[in-house]
Amino acid sequence: MLKVVHLNTYDGNGGAGRACLRLNKALLAENINSKVIVHYKFGKNPAIETFNNTVLQKAYAAATIVIERILAKRLLKPLKRTPFSFTWFGRSVVNHPDVQAADVIHLHWVNHSFLNPSHLGELAQLNKPIVWTFHDSNAFTGGCHVRYTCDHYQRQCGHCPLLKKPDAEDASNQIWKQKNDAYQQLKFTVVAPSSWMLNSVLLSSLMKDKPVLQIPNTLETEVFKPQPKTEAKKALGLPEDKFIFLTGFMPSRKDLHKGTSYLMESLDLLKERLGTNAANVELVVFGNRDAKNVPDFPFKTTFLGTINNDEMLARCYAAADAFLIPSLEDNLPYTVMESLACGTPVVAFTTGGIPDMVKHEQNGYLAEYKSAKSFTDGMEWILNHPNQPEVQTQARETVMTHFAEQRIAQQHLQVYRQLLDKATEGGAGV
Repeated sequence: MLKVVHLNTYDGNGGAGRACLRLNKALLAENINSKVIVHYKFGKNPAIETFNNTVLQKAYAAATIVIERILAKRLLKPLKRTPFSFTWFGRSVVNHPDVQAADVIHLHWVNHSFLNPSHLGELAQLNKPIVWTFHDSNAFTGGCHVRYTCDHYQRQCGHCPLLKKPDAEDASNQIWKQKNDAYQQLKFTVVAPSSWMLNSVLLSSLMKDKPVLQIPNTLETEVFKPQPKTEAKKALGLPEDKFIFLTGFMPSRKDLHKGTSYLMESLDLLKERLGTNAANVELVVFGNRDAKNVPDFPFKTTFLGTINNDEMLARCYAAADAFLIPSLEDNLPYTVMESLACGTPVVAFTTGGIPDMVKHEQNGYLAEYKSAKSFTDGMEWILNHPNQPEVQTQARETVMTHFAEQRIAQQHLQVYRQLLDKATEGGAGV
């Protein structure tokens, strides 16, 4: 039986962690011996293993994660909130029995003191096919996870706009060189979950000789599925006669990556346009850690807090009439896929991998990038749509056609088997 080991920093935290676990589940359903091993384990799922099993090991891993963040603040510009990972800490995994026994090693998100460039390079000695899914841009940049308009990764990083002291040989340049040295040793196949990520990889100087293909992430379509909206609203204590916009909360207007300021501006504009009809609209927010550190929304707002239960999260999507995501750069955000799977249309900016999921004026609305006016147009489009059930049906069908579990598992299996065939011929990882 084919043995696949997935390596990720965390067990389900963030989009990359969830994508890793969902792919693992989909492969298990296809009778593949698939296993996840993480650097730092938060949960108690016995099926998920960790490289740090003892209290001392776990404490050390946690300490290095925290120390990296503290030290990073000394080098990064204080007003820049773009995620950036340095390479000071890491750990070796090549001697782990499950890694050695695997037929295929599948890397996911491996930052936060897990696999730095030197430890990635060590994987070459195992002479095994390696697949690496890029959940953000870090693997092919000099440290940043979100690039915006910076194109330094297309050449050789340096003069990094995120660093306090940028120059030709700054930290981003040194990290780029470390990665380049490691990638020269290591053969791997890149999986890009979105067409946007695929095109980015093709432009990257670090990836110029690496094979890359596009396979999207998957999710549990039997969990994230349509439910009667009136029943879902009632279960959440929401008014059945109001139009409900759902959004995930971002911590502040200064959070550039998530576009909070554009959401706030769009909501203000929508209330102005609706006039007295604004009373027919309500906002539901999930993901807020408290109800105090939040901005003043222009509509009546219900805060659901952090939701860690997928069934509850699916009910929230199902209860909503539309989901709002003002993100300015995202690979293949799960909130969009989850919402569509529940039959709830999405309003989003035209950015990243979102257009792979949202089809303009079919299952949602793609607003002009960074235009609050256009985003408001999208909210009005779904508010006034003459056949909302048709849009809801289109949303669900998009996920079932392109992102369902069996489809994505089979696409990965095809890659694994092709790599194993080549490895048998003497070209492991090619």
